[in-house]
Amino acid sequence: MRGAVLYGPRDVRFEERDAPKIVKPTDAIIRLSATCVCGSDLWPYRGFNPTARPTPMGHEYCGIVEDVGSAVRGIKPGQFVIGSFFASDNTCPICRAGYQSSCQHAELIGGAQAPLLRVPLADGTLVGTRDVPTEQLIPSLLALSDVMGTGWFAADAARVKPGMSVAVVGDGAVGLLAVLSAKLMGAERIIAMSRHEPRQKLAREFGATDIVAERGDEGVERIKDMTKGIGADAVMECVGTQQSMLQAIRSTRRGGYISYVGVPHGVELDGEQMFFSHVHLHGGPAPVRRFLPNLIELVYDRKINPGKVFDLTLPLDQVAEGYRAMDERRAIKTLLHP
Repeated sequence: MRGAVLYGPRDVRFEERDAPKIVKPTDAIIRLSATCVCGSDLWPYRGFNPTARPTPMGHEYCGIVEDVGSAVRGIKPGQFVIGSFFASDNTCPICRAGYQSSCQHAELIGGAQAPLLRVPLADGTLVGTRDVPTEQLIPSLLALSDVMGTGWFAADAARVKPGMSVAVVGDGAVGLLAVLSAKLMGAERIIAMSRHEPRQKLAREFGATDIVAERGDEGVERIKDMTKGIGADAVMECVGTQQSMLQAIRSTRRGGYISYVGVPHGVELDGEQMFFSHVHLHGGPAPVRRFLPNLIELVYDRKINPGKVFDLTLPLDQVAEGYRAMDERRAIKTLLHP
């Protein structure tokens, strides 16, 4: 089969790769209905995470089960399934506490920008849908594999509750879906920080009540002005840079909550600043598996449409253009059809 392989900075190739096979009795093989490019894929694409060797890319997926290992009991060939970017057994103490992305036996999923994907720990990782969905639902179901699950975790970790004022730092797919999640959780005021008109428009469609285009000190001051000098009750940091993290901390009221779900790059926190800011800080790789059953039902019941973050759709063999479009901010998120 052919799939996406990253050779180095801005060098993605669509080339022949070995088709995945059952390696362990707990594996499943999925034929993908859709996959996509993630904002976190741009870190190695831009060279921030050096690539030591050609690396198969992609970790977001949904599709039809083709084969399962001898130990798999809950997943059957022919099922339409969605899974997280971390494989988990969903039974260890960490999983039972709701943090499947830190499962004691976790495996990072990779190589999903291809027609077929091997998923380890299939029973614990994959969640089946009610039926084989229509084409219309597939973008939203694909979004659950990472960006919608991560946006939901951002709101959950920030303890968003009805009546709160919240701010979202970052206007990528995760930030936009954090806006949607905060709206569903009842936030009264949702401030989206964005400089880009198409993203601002989608943020408002998802529930943002206010847009702040300023960054850094100016962005913090705008949020303080909008909240009578106090700061937001909850702030979701969805980027992963030093500036975005400091902006989140300084925009939060004393005693407020901050979630951070952007993969950190060069982030260092000042202990004294954290001590006197009196904020709650919680984040990490989203435990998407925890949220999948509920999110699947929300999609099927037409209560959410997270697939709107896909504003570019390409055949898989044009994956390199999908990366370029996101790198150049011509696209929010690229959906790929194998």
